[in-house]
This record gives sequence, structure tokens and C-alpha cells, in this order.
Amino acid sequence: MMRRVVVVGDALIDELRDGSNVREFVGGAALNVAVGLARLGVPATLLAMVGDDDAGGRIRAYLADHGVDLIATPSTRGSARAVSIRNAGGEPTYEFNDAAWERRIRFEGVARAAISDAALVAVSCFRFDDAEQTAELADATAESTLAIDPNPRLGMLHDRDDFRVGFEALAARAALVKVGEDDAELLYGEPLDTLRPRLVDLGATAVLSTYGAGGAAIDVGGVSVTSGISDLPGRIVDTMGAGDAAFASTLASLATQPPHDRDGWATVLTRAMDAAAATCRFEGALLRLPSALSDADLGRIDT
Repeated sequence: MMRRVVVVGDALIDELRDGSNVREFVGGAALNVAVGLARLGVPATLLAMVGDDDAGGRIRAYLADHGVDLIATPSTRGSARAVSIRNAGGEPTYEFNDAAWERRIRFEGVARAAISDAALVAVSCFRFDDAEQTAELADATAESTLAIDPNPRLGMLHDRDDFRVGFEALAARAALVKVGEDDAELLYGEPLDTLRPRLVDLGATAVLSTYGAGGAAIDVGGVSVTSGISDLPGRIVDTMGAGDAAFASTLASLATQPPHDRDGWATVLTRAMDAAAATCRFEGALLRLPSALSDADLGRIDT
């Protein structure tokens, strides 16, 4: 039986506004990754803060529909919510409520047992600028194989310097670190091409770098493989979730068939870019595969 991947991070309601109407989706970067893994056939458990409210009920039902186990930290502020406003190209800007701003995760009991049993622990959109919370995560995952997507959000960032310190402390022993152009600019004020070698020198085994329309690259073992965006039919509807889809696809490859050479990593990257491109052809952040473009109802669950 395939061992589970535990994903640690956020779960929330995405409220999408585009000037003409408002729609809501169950989301959060970590939740998107956990659901993406499940859709790729990898058992997944999500550790996140979820409120005991209507939004929390929707989050729980959505995860159950997709076969993702949830270990929820209770929230006294209700469930997190992100209001995202789209521009003409589908790029979002975000505003977060107090629950998202003050999110925390408890690492005790069932949560620590799940982490201990996991084949891989993936961390996304975590409060690395909370030193106490980061120390708890480090302690709980001391013996784990780690994958990290810092996924900072300006509206959720308490202290940029503290976030870098917390992120780098765990990135130094991570099997995989994913970073995007926006991450490099927000956290370091520098181009992603400058950050990539820094993370490798820090100790990360592999670094997945995403450049939006510019494609992606993986640096591992002194080798770099690159890929442009996948050429799929249909127009780009929504870029939300593209990075999460790429991360989930890469995690699925590491959990099922870890690559051992340049060709293997190139295949991993191609699959990740295919998932990202297909996800962009639909509204919302639910991971899609290219096959969904020929059969729009394939595995689809209404959010």
C-alpha cells in the first residue's frame, strides 16, 4: 500500500471577484496540493486550521469528496477567507480575513502520528514568520522527508525578515523546495535566477522554480532541467492554482517514482507543467490533467 503524503498549511474559501460577479471556491494552497495529490492517486492528509462554521463545513465536505483526510486545528476566528480580484489576464490580487492572518496549526497527538507515518511531508503557505510555530513544525518533522513551497502572500505576511529565517531553516534540509518569481521578489527583492543557487547552496536537494509564462526549471545534483509552458488547447481562464498543481504533480512523482537522472527529472518537470497548464484552462484551483480538456467532466466535482 502506498504511504501517505501529509500536507501542512492553509485551507480557506476563495471569493473570486472579476467586476461582474462573485463566486466562491474551496481553496488554500496546501488544500489545493492535498486535493491535487489525491486526484493523482496519492493518498493525502491535510493539516490545517478550519473553523466550526458554514465555511468550515464546506471545506470538510470538499476534502471528503476528494478523498483527502483532514486533521483540523480548531479556529476561534472561524474559517479563513481570501477575496481575490482578477485582472484581464487571470492574475489575482488577494485580501485575507483575520482567521487567515492569525492562522496556526497544532502539532500534537494525531497530527504528529500522521507526520511520523508519512512518506513525505509537504509544507505550503505556512506561517514561517511565527518563530514558535516554525519551531513546532521543525520538531514535528525532524525525521521526515520535507518538501516546501513558502508561498508567501503579502496580505498574510507579518514580518518579511522573520519569514525568510524560518523558511530557510527548514529549506536547508528539504528534499524539494518550490519557489516562484513572486516569492523571490516578495521575500528577497531579487530575481528568481539569483535565488535558485542560493537555495541549492543552503542545502535543498532539489529546487523547482516557476516563472509563470516563462516556464519552469529544476536544479538538482548540479544539473538543471528546464521546460516552457505546455502547449495545450483552449485559452487560459484562471492562473490560480497553477503553481499548486505543479507542486502537487512533482510531489506525486517523488512519492511514486523518484527520478534518478536528468531524463527522469525532465519527465517530472514535463508532467508538472502539463498539470499547471491544464489547471489554468478552468476557473478555480482544482488540479486538472490534459485529458480534462477532451472530457471536461472527467473526475469533476462541483465546488
